[in-house]
Amino acid sequence: MSKPTITMLGTGSALVSRCFNTCFVLQSLDGTRLLVDTGGGNGILTQLRLAGIDRGDISHLFITHAHTDHILGAIWLIRMTLQRDRPKQLHIFSHQRVIDLLNLFCQSLLPKKQTDKIPDRIVFHVLQDGDCFQVGDMQLQCFDIHSTKEKQFGFTALLPDCQKLVCLGDEPYNEACRAYALNADWLMSEAFCLYADRERFKPYEKHHSTALDAARNAQSLAARHLILYHTEEETLDTRKELYTREAKSVYPAPVFVPNDLEVIALE
Repeated sequence: MSKPTITMLGTGSALVSRCFNTCFVLQSLDGTRLLVDTGGGNGILTQLRLAGIDRGDISHLFITHAHTDHILGAIWLIRMTLQRDRPKQLHIFSHQRVIDLLNLFCQSLLPKKQTDKIPDRIVFHVLQDGDCFQVGDMQLQCFDIHSTKEKQFGFTALLPDCQKLVCLGDEPYNEACRAYALNADWLMSEAFCLYADRERFKPYEKHHSTALDAARNAQSLAARHLILYHTEEETLDTRKELYTREAKSVYPAPVFVPNDLEVIALE
């Protein structure tokens, strides 16, 4: 493999039905795959299959926060890990609230013959704000995004080719995170809708931002590339063109507005 990639398994916000909830696989030079968030159910298994990714090859998972569209797919990945013959361990990274909920879900919903295997097969890594951790040949650091709704972590990833990728989570950028987000080679930001459509979709009432807002932040942070995700689904046919156009009105660097299952080469 010549370059790291991001496979966007889903690009939509919480209540979508024409695309999948936002989640993605970050694959590094050594072939390590980090799955970031999992969608709201067993659709994660479908998206992995459609992307040509064997779910057995997913051994590292980062969950940003405990909203249903980000955490519930993890139960299916845990279940598959518990029932497979001689699987890889599944390492799950997140803050305490997410880890506590996953344990609760598993103990409440899965049969005892499976949950008895959790200590051997599922490794929970409880992270604190600012913690660093290693996934394959990637060095990561998590950070609290100062969510207004639910405790949420973003992360920076230093790739082995020295590129810096920053995932801001699914709420508007907070200046308290500037030290983490500054000078990213790849900045990943939610953009619920176009600024031009703000009266229609009410992003600010939902604690989200627009493509224009995300682009202004990217310009301020000196990001070299911008990836927009976690959008509404009513404009899927024109989303790529119109979101890109609005973002580039204030941000001259490359803008990516991926569709579900699209692969972005990080080069």
